[in-house]
Amino acid sequence: MFCDIVADDRPAFVVYESPETVAFLDQRPVFHGHTLVLPRPHYDTLADLPAELIEPLFGAVQKLSVAVPDAMHADGSFVAVNNVVSQSVPHLHVHVVPRRRKDGLRGFFWPRHKYDSEEEMEQTAAAIRDAVSRLGAGGAR
Repeated sequence: MFCDIVADDRPAFVVYESPETVAFLDQRPVFHGHTLVLPRPHYDTLADLPAELIEPLFGAVQKLSVAVPDAMHADGSFVAVNNVVSQSVPHLHVHVVPRRRKDGLRGFFWPRHKYDSEEEMEQTAAAIRDAVSRLGAGGAR
C-alpha cells in the first residue's frame, strides 16, 4: 500500500517529499495532523534500513516533528516506529503525532479521530506543508 503511494499509484495527502523520503497524513489519525514519514524504497522494519538512509529519513522526521505541531497549534509531538508488532503496513514508517497537554492520550492506547472530509484532510496537509516550508532547508528550529 505505501509503495503505491510512493509510486503515485494511490492518492495520499502528501505533506513533505525529498528524493529519499515521503510524508503524508495518516488515514486513521490519532489526532489531526498525524503524519507518516517513510523511505521511498521498501524496507519492512527499522532494522532493514541501510545506514545511508538513516539521516534522510530521520532528518525528515526531525523537520516534521517541528512542522506538525506548528501547523496544528499543538504543544509538541509524539514520534514512534512500530517494528512488526502493531505495524499495520509492513513498510517502515515513522509516526509524527501532534500532542497537546491533557489530550487524553495514555500510554500506547491510541484512540483514532477521523477527518470529517477530504477537504479537512487537504486543509490539514496544506497547513503542514506551509509549516515545513517556513522551516527551510535546515529542518530544526
